[in-house]
Amino acid sequence: MKKDSIVIVFTGDGKGKTSAAIGTAIRALGAGRRVAFVQFIKTWAVSEHKFFADILQEPFLQDRLVFHRGGKGFFRAGEHSAKNVSDAEHRAAARQTLDFAKRCATSGDFDLVICDEINNAVHDGLLTADDLRELITLRKPTTSLCLTGRDFPKKLLELVDIATEMKKTKHHYDDGFLAQEGIDF
Repeated sequence: MKKDSIVIVFTGDGKGKTSAAIGTAIRALGAGRRVAFVQFIKTWAVSEHKFFADILQEPFLQDRLVFHRGGKGFFRAGEHSAKNVSDAEHRAAARQTLDFAKRCATSGDFDLVICDEINNAVHDGLLTADDLRELITLRKPTTSLCLTGRDFPKKLLELVDIATEMKKTKHHYDDGFLAQEGIDF
């Protein structure tokens, strides 16, 4: 038996959530599927932005891959946030990115919609668990979703088909080393 679509979650405090989502996108594109990759948090220069910019130059992918970068960067209300960005600006950017993701998921134009770091946006209060529930339940029945980021709401696990928790066992950042370009970002 086969499903028309699935919902995949990559969550946890370990490295590899975005990398797993990119792998899922590559697998879907390799199978001839149409993919929308929507990022919610990462506004600074990360290696996947260059990769997507380069690969979107390939004519055979231009009608099958959309990459959308939304959000305003890291956010933790009252703690630390992207410089010179208000809480209201963060929330508005998250809402605009969610609206874009919803259009992709409900349009029928994509077989897979990846919402990178959406779980962080929910956990940090930029979006609600109900927003995430709506995205999952209102998508076209033939559109799969991949949702990444720390702290996926446990109460929504019943709505997903595959949930993988990346668990940090060790990371060089904890030893005082900065993130490594091409590996960590």
